[in-house]
Amino acid sequence: MEHRGLRIRLSRAALLWGGLTTPAVSSAFAQSGSGDGYLFRAPRANLSLRFGVARPDARSNVFSQVTSDLKLNRGSFAGVSAAVDLDVPLTQRLALQFGMGLSSRDVTSEYRNFVDNEDLPIEQTTSFRRAPLTAGLKLYLLPPGRSLGRLAWVPRRFAPYLSGGGGVMYHSFRQTGDFVDFNNFDVFASTVETEGWTASAYGAAGVNYSLSTRLGLTTEARYDRARAPMGRDFVGFDHINLSGVSVTTGLHLRF
Repeated sequence: MEHRGLRIRLSRAALLWGGLTTPAVSSAFAQSGSGDGYLFRAPRANLSLRFGVARPDARSNVFSQVTSDLKLNRGSFAGVSAAVDLDVPLTQRLALQFGMGLSSRDVTSEYRNFVDNEDLPIEQTTSFRRAPLTAGLKLYLLPPGRSLGRLAWVPRRFAPYLSGGGGVMYHSFRQTGDFVDFNNFDVFASTVETEGWTASAYGAAGVNYSLSTRLGLTTEARYDRARAPMGRDFVGFDHINLSGVSVTTGLHLRF
């Protein structure tokens, strides 16, 4: 009987504790700016996966040459973009950020002022790819959530942020197809390419929107800055401009 009485008292104590704490958590959650539900601790890491579009600046002389000779313009090199970021919180509003991305575009073209011996267009395909690997800092303009003592962590509904840093960028600029030899105006088939790694820097602004305690949406606008020397197939050209802007959106996951 004593054991049964002890169990009853413990059960009543647990119910009382739950009755006292649940309204407190619910009240914190109901406050303006909070996301759905709560976690039992602040997140130890955040992972985001985003997709969107990227538009290179395309301002170096290799792009000037290509857009002058071929039926292309600077906007022709805009393409799809993907990015993955891992954030490790350092303080309530500051995080260490590691990221990788890829932007890619394959575009077909033809010479503006030349045709072959059969009056057919002289065609080629240009591929332009960039893949940054970066590390930097991410600063939330508002706290992404708040702790309720040791009991819970409540995410904020909207969490705008700024980020920036540097790293390296892989790039590839490749043209394959038919070309005009301007010495004798013969048409010949060829493939030319420049690729490699170079230093890069970036700055970004975005916002996270909480759907639940662990899952949310994220949207980001980012500018990457980089230049690299051209390869042997492009002797006489200055550095290729790899800079450009991207806008991506996707999922944000808390761990």
